[in-house]
Amino acid sequence: MPLPKSDNYTIADIYALPEGKRAELIDGHIYDMAPPSRIHQKLQHALAWSLETHIRKNNGSCEVYPAPFAVFLNEDDKTYIEPDISVICDKNKLDDRGCNGAPDFIIEIVSPSSCKMDYSTKNALYSDTGVREYWIVDPEKQRTTIYRYEEDAAPTVLPFDQTITVGIYGDLKINIAEILE
Repeated sequence: MPLPKSDNYTIADIYALPEGKRAELIDGHIYDMAPPSRIHQKLQHALAWSLETHIRKNNGSCEVYPAPFAVFLNEDDKTYIEPDISVICDKNKLDDRGCNGAPDFIIEIVSPSSCKMDYSTKNALYSDTGVREYWIVDPEKQRTTIYRYEEDAAPTVLPFDQTITVGIYGDLKINIAEILE
């Protein structure tokens, strides 16, 4: 049964959704999530694996969580998101429900149905809530848009075949074209 239109939904409404239905909640609005494509899943796996491998190899303290993984950005019960990849360095933010507060690094992989959400709504949300770095990986356009909010600079847009330095780990470089091979 579809939910009536409202801007007063809470996290309780997300947890009450039918089994298997995924949605995100931003400022009391529910946004349905379409099932991911094969390329989306391949990118998510390869990027999460690259990050996890680097962290383990360097005895890092951050943890990598691919979706579905709950992130509660605000103190209120009006925002619940599931970024494609979340990297959390402050383990005090983690509990059995997910992450309470902003992850240090978030990657979203764009699909045709999530374009506006990823480039606009989530960009503003992540900037306002303390995310340090945000990548929008766009398989259709073969490019990655990189926001490093702490630098307070314009985003960088790089094609998949160009190597990207992960800002929160200056020594980690990822070439998306190479990890897709």
